[in-house]
Amino acid sequence: MGDGLIRPSRSEFVRIRGLRYHVRRWGDPAKPMLILGHGWLDVSATFHDLVQPLLERYQVLAPDWRGFGHTQWPRDGYWFPDYVADLDALLAHYAPASPVVLVGHSMGAQIMSLYAGLRPERVHRLVCLDGLFLPDTDAERAARRYREWLDRWPGAAATRFYPSFDALAQRIRVQHPQLTPERAHFIARCWGAEDGYGRIRLLADPKHRLPSPVPYRAAESMAIWSRITAPTLFIDAGAGSLSRLLSPEEQARRRACFAVHRAIRIDGAGHMLHFDAPHATGTAIAAFLATA
Repeated sequence: MGDGLIRPSRSEFVRIRGLRYHVRRWGDPAKPMLILGHGWLDVSATFHDLVQPLLERYQVLAPDWRGFGHTQWPRDGYWFPDYVADLDALLAHYAPASPVVLVGHSMGAQIMSLYAGLRPERVHRLVCLDGLFLPDTDAERAARRYREWLDRWPGAAATRFYPSFDALAQRIRVQHPQLTPERAHFIARCWGAEDGYGRIRLLADPKHRLPSPVPYRAAESMAIWSRITAPTLFIDAGAGSLSRLLSPEEQARRRACFAVHRAIRIDGAGHMLHFDAPHATGTAIAAFLATA
């Protein structure tokens, strides 16, 4: 913000489709609403630095998706349409009358983009952070996927524990070596919690790591994306690897479904844009939203 102050978040819990949902909020409740959706195995808290450039004009609400962070774990596992339905219920609770801005990272970009096509009248602007790169599932793998699911579900999905936040931070730096020790420790505090027995447990439900029998079919997503009316910004990670899953031609074909769109790249940033370049990414989002 213009005054240079860092705005902390505040937490609240709401009942969404039978689950106790955690929603993190930043900014002035009187300002227009921006909904931010995190990616797989992530949580809302890690976006703290990214949201700061947005708070001059917007309040930011960021849910922990079902089974992540401080949101309740469902008993029966995870099916992707539930995330879209959860978002619909969240907007009915927080913004029943006015269109909102949706920003999603990775898995969150898939959730937000599908919602923008299913409820176009509810979305003012859409931002996809290094997302929509999931390749089609090979039909020949269907039998193997179903067998793996039958063999392991219901399965014993073990919770991961670490002896300390420092140990978790060290593990995070193995995955993200560009992070400073201080930044890795911040993320560890976002991803983990004390279990009461001297250990740190990951907040994500371990069932997320179990195989799914459901294939991804890009044609279905594209049919929904073609209904989006909101201007859309794609922010790609210059040093990310997920974009390599698709050819440039396939990326262009998917983005052509969005009636009004443009793309920018954050050079040097990996897939976790909010880890590597939070201020640059937040500033890019703010500039896009400031355009008429």
